[in-house]
Amino acid sequence: MKVTILGAGESGVGAALLANHLGFEVFVSDGGKIKDNFRQELIDKGIPYEESKHTWTSIFESDEIIKSPGIPDHIPHIRRLFDLGKPVISEIEFAGRYTTATIIGITGSNGKTTTTRLTYHLFKTAGLNVALGGNVGTSFARNITENKYDFHVLELSSFQLDGIVRFRPNVAMLLNITPDHLDRYEYKMENYVRSKFRIAMNQREEDLLILNGGDPEIQNYLKVNRLTPRLIQVANHFEDTRSLSVGDSTFDMTGCVLKGQHNFFNAACAIHAAKSAGISDEVIQQGLNTFVNDPHRLEHFTTINGVDYINDSKATNVDSVFYALQAMQKPVVWIAGGTDKGNDYGPIEELVRQKVKALICLGVDNSKLLEVFSPVLKNIEEVKSAKEAAERAATHAERGDVVLLSPACASFDLFKNYMDRGDQFKAAVLGMMNDKR
Repeated sequence: MKVTILGAGESGVGAALLANHLGFEVFVSDGGKIKDNFRQELIDKGIPYEESKHTWTSIFESDEIIKSPGIPDHIPHIRRLFDLGKPVISEIEFAGRYTTATIIGITGSNGKTTTTRLTYHLFKTAGLNVALGGNVGTSFARNITENKYDFHVLELSSFQLDGIVRFRPNVAMLLNITPDHLDRYEYKMENYVRSKFRIAMNQREEDLLILNGGDPEIQNYLKVNRLTPRLIQVANHFEDTRSLSVGDSTFDMTGCVLKGQHNFFNAACAIHAAKSAGISDEVIQQGLNTFVNDPHRLEHFTTINGVDYINDSKATNVDSVFYALQAMQKPVVWIAGGTDKGNDYGPIEELVRQKVKALICLGVDNSKLLEVFSPVLKNIEEVKSAKEAAERAATHAERGDVVLLSPACASFDLFKNYMDRGDQFKAAVLGMMNDKR
């Protein structure tokens, strides 16, 4: 069978390695430049490839196409493949065919990475033979090719789920559904919701689906659609900020880095998954105490003169900022801005009024932030660099305050990506601290 892989990133190269390992005829095609490390892997395995172009006449002759999640289904050549009756699948679908391991799949508009990493950490703390993959870390296909695992914990985007046919997670989580990527779904929210629920479309009665019990889109879907797996609906509001009750168990959260209502919800979902695998409360508590989250996600990285500095650069939409502000227990100097994605700031206006003492607008065009929040806040400034943002925020912050970078916007106006934005902010703050010594 001839398999063509479209896209030579981690997902595509992982699929190519697995297909080659299985003895398929493999061809990799990337419309852009392939990164050196991925190109070398293809060369080392003798896998033919092309870059900076797609030879569609050859691709049309393939028996199956494994498509990068970044390539939309609606472009003409992909539509042509569908018209020819060619199977066009995701790497997740392809890899899922070749493992008998237990699969924990996690999707949602926000919180996927934190929940995926925590779930993996709980399984790892228990000494289980588990891999982390999907949309975070190593690709699912690469993990299957290189090692035999008993468990795979996968972060799954809606784009990856769009390309599944028979893929079936034994445990699935749907954390929340808020407007995102609607340009890929004909700007129809119902299409995006259906895409997210594909995570459960092949689940059986013995499988488990963990859902957000307070998410309106999820609850509306459940009213008109019958699902096969066993359901656990998790509350998304927690009165106690020091402990977390999950089923009949209670866990001490004072030693855990995860703070705020949204992270308590994420932790509760991860704990349900761990319990389904038979992991004891004692081990789960140990995992909560030792978990280290990824950078740029409510990352408290230093305290200077009694002021906490938090890097939440991954918060690229209003919903994420809502969760960040909700988690703050101190007066906030808020740094926001960047490439606006059609944001509606209404849902956070009251939180800003209650918790924010000053706003530093970090972006090329701050007009929308200024328009919305000028009537709400007395102290608003505009800056054009992370260094300037850190310096101006420090002038507004007093002992007992927190400086929070939580932009609500994409980063591409001034930075390479959200990681670059967060790294530059941390470097600027730490540089200020060094200058004062």
